[in-house]
Amino acid sequence: MADTAVNVRGLAKTFGEVRALDGLNLTVEAGTVFGLLGPNGAGKTTLVRILATLLDPTAGEARVLGYDVVREPLEVRRLIGLAGQFAAVDGELTGRENVEMVARLYRLRGDDVRRRTSEVLERFSLVDAADRRVSTYSGGMRRRLDLAAGLIGRPPVVLLDEPTTGLDPRSRQELWAIVDELRREGTTVVLTTQYLDEADRLAQQIAVVDHGRIAAEGTPAELKGTIGGTVLSVTVADPAMLADASDELAQLCTGDQPHVDAASGEIRLAVADPSTSAAALRRLDARHVPVAAIELQEPSLDDVFLALTGRPAEDEPHTEKEAA
Repeated sequence: MADTAVNVRGLAKTFGEVRALDGLNLTVEAGTVFGLLGPNGAGKTTLVRILATLLDPTAGEARVLGYDVVREPLEVRRLIGLAGQFAAVDGELTGRENVEMVARLYRLRGDDVRRRTSEVLERFSLVDAADRRVSTYSGGMRRRLDLAAGLIGRPPVVLLDEPTTGLDPRSRQELWAIVDELRREGTTVVLTTQYLDEADRLAQQIAVVDHGRIAAEGTPAELKGTIGGTVLSVTVADPAMLADASDELAQLCTGDQPHVDAASGEIRLAVADPSTSAAALRRLDARHVPVAAIELQEPSLDDVFLALTGRPAEDEPHTEKEAA
């Protein structure tokens, strides 16, 4: 267990008739970034809230550094930091006051409160704004402050629930750098996200969550390897021809079916051989389907998610009752 930071077995959680988690199993190695990838409604936030002792599971077991989240919640809370989808900071207080308040909740006192507050404000590039009210902060600054407060107790395990949702590209990059730094320092990070590039960039291990279960798990390279071969991307010039083009290309697909994006006119399919692109052009030409672009690509996490669930990771509306 010394190398295991989080251990989840048979975890289930229901909200009325909705089954948010359905016998989920998960092991997170200490000192790694573990990505939970899935759309809204998949069960990611429910899992984080259980690990943070904010929800009790309906069934199953979850442990953080060996402590049971139900039977030993105080021990778990001393070991974790938490940052959610929305920054949990008080807009009427200054940045410094927000962090100092959390430091006192960690039972830090006197000089330790001031010293550690100054340390995390500097680490997250908030020193210049430390004595301004948080209501004047940008979204990225609020998110950094929220994370700073969560790290004031130097927790060995950090739970980040979609921390970059709604942030601009620069703020996302800043938070990515912080996650990288935490990992290098030996902190275990459990990161939920519906952004495929984020999971690919940050996580050493990824679990694809779908309908409360783990649909697949592995390193980014291992997950992409499940697609096999390469991916052929074909964009048709006439959207009205999409259905005909998809039917024709389905005969070349090594997966179940090509994925059709009606908005962009793109068809993506896994193929066994790069020469398939020439065969695809011949077939489409015979059906008089005009092609705007054709490209061979390495499989992406998006292709993995489509193969596993039949839908894009960022394509589902907020239906998850866990967020209530």
